[in-house]
Amino acid sequence: MAHEPRGNDERAGEDDEVAEDAGPTIPHAEAAERTTTLEGGVAKQRNPLRRLLAILGPGFITGASDDDPSGIGTYSVAGASLGYAVLWTAPLTFPLMASVQFICAKVGMVSGRGLAGVLRHHYPRWLLYTSVGGLTVANTVNAGVDIGAIGAALNLLVPVPAAWLTVPATALILGLQIWGSYRLIARVFKWLTLALFAYIGSALLAHPQWGQILRSTVVPTLHWDKAFVTTLVAILGTTISPYLFFWQASEEVEEEVSMGRSRLWQRRGASDTELEYAAIDVNIGMFFSNVVMYFIIFATAATLFQAGQTDISSAADAAEALRPLAGDLSSVLLAVGLVGSGFLAVPILTGAAAYALSEAAGWRYGLDTRPRNARQFYAVIVVATLVGMAINFVGINPIAALYWTAVINGVLAPPLLVLIMLIVNNPKVMGERVNNPLTNVLGWTTAALMSTAAVVMLWP
Repeated sequence: MAHEPRGNDERAGEDDEVAEDAGPTIPHAEAAERTTTLEGGVAKQRNPLRRLLAILGPGFITGASDDDPSGIGTYSVAGASLGYAVLWTAPLTFPLMASVQFICAKVGMVSGRGLAGVLRHHYPRWLLYTSVGGLTVANTVNAGVDIGAIGAALNLLVPVPAAWLTVPATALILGLQIWGSYRLIARVFKWLTLALFAYIGSALLAHPQWGQILRSTVVPTLHWDKAFVTTLVAILGTTISPYLFFWQASEEVEEEVSMGRSRLWQRRGASDTELEYAAIDVNIGMFFSNVVMYFIIFATAATLFQAGQTDISSAADAAEALRPLAGDLSSVLLAVGLVGSGFLAVPILTGAAAYALSEAAGWRYGLDTRPRNARQFYAVIVVATLVGMAINFVGINPIAALYWTAVINGVLAPPLLVLIMLIVNNPKVMGERVNNPLTNVLGWTTAALMSTAAVVMLWP
C-alpha cells in the first residue's frame, strides 16, 4: 500500500482520546455505512481464492514473521542438540499460539486500541510502564540479534565481516520503514521466506527414521535436565513471543484506520463476521509458521544430530541441514531465508515497541502516518534499530544470541499472557466480547505451560 496520509494522520494523543470517549459508541454496522469494510471487500470477490486472499492480513504477516531468525536459530539448535525428541512441540504449540494471537487481535478490534492503549486507560500506571518498558528492552535486543543474523546470512555470500554487513542492512530496513511502508517491506521480503520451505524437502531427502519421527511427533518426550528445559523455554519463547502480542493488536487497529475509522468510537466493537475473518487470518498464519518450525527441527535432527554435529556455532553450521536438498547451494538457501525473515521481523520488533511507547505516552503513531506527523513514534523505531545494530559490535556469537533471546522471551511471555487474559475477560474493555470458555482454556493453558517451563528452568 502506498505511503500516504490517511485518517490516522488526524489522530492526536490523550486529548483527542478524551474527546472521542465523550461521544457515543457507534457499532461497526453504523460505522461501516461511511467507511470501507473488510466484509464488503471480501463479499465483492467471487473467486474463492481471491476471497481467502482478501481475508489474509495482520495474522498472516504475523505468522510469516514468527519464523524470524531467532526462531530459525532456536529450532536449528533444538533439532541438532536434541534430535527428534522435541518434534511434539510443534503440534502442541499450534492451537496455543493461534489462540493467543486471536485473543490479541480481538482486543485490538473490539477496544479500538492496542494493548498499551488498553493498559493506559484501564489499568494502573505502574503496570503500563513495567509492561511497555520490558517489551521495549526485549524487542531492541531481539531486533539486534535478528539484524546480526542478517549480517551472518550475508556473510555466507559476501566475504565481509558479518558485523559490518549489518550496517547497510540496517540502513535499508530504516529507509524502507520510514520512507516506504511496512506493507512494502512485507510485499517484497515475504517471498524470500519461501526459501524456508526448503527444510521440508531436505527433511524428506535425509533418509529419516519414520517410526521414530511419528512417535516423537505424537508422544511428548520430557527430560528434567537444565539443557532440555532451557531449550523447551526457548522454543515456547520464540513461538509465542511477547512482541507479537502487541504487534497483532496494534495492526488490527491500523487495518481499521486504513478503512477510514480514524476515530476511536468508529473502531470500537466487532461483528461476528469480522471476528470470524480474524480467526481465519490468524489460524492460517500460525499454521504456516508451525509447519516451518516442525520441518526445521525435523531437518536438523535428520542431518546434523544424526551425523553427531550437535553444536551449531555459525550460520554455516546451520546451513548444513539443507544440504540433502540443495547440496553446495545450501548456504544460499539459508541466507535467502534468514534475510527475508529478518527484514520481516525487525520492523515488527521495533514497530511493536514504538506502538506501545506511543500509546503509553499519548503520542501520534502509525506506520502509515507520515514521519513529520509522528516524530516520537519514528524516533523510537530509529533508536531501537540503531541500538540493536550496535549490539552486533560487541562480539556476540549470532547463533547463540538468537537462542538466548528466545529463552528471554520465554521468561517474559508468561506474565504478559496473564495480563492479556485478564484484559480479554474484562467487560469494561471488551463489553460482551469477553472470551468464550474454549478460548479461555487455551489461553490460560498457554500461560500455565510457559510459566511452569520458566520456573523449572530458573529453579536452582
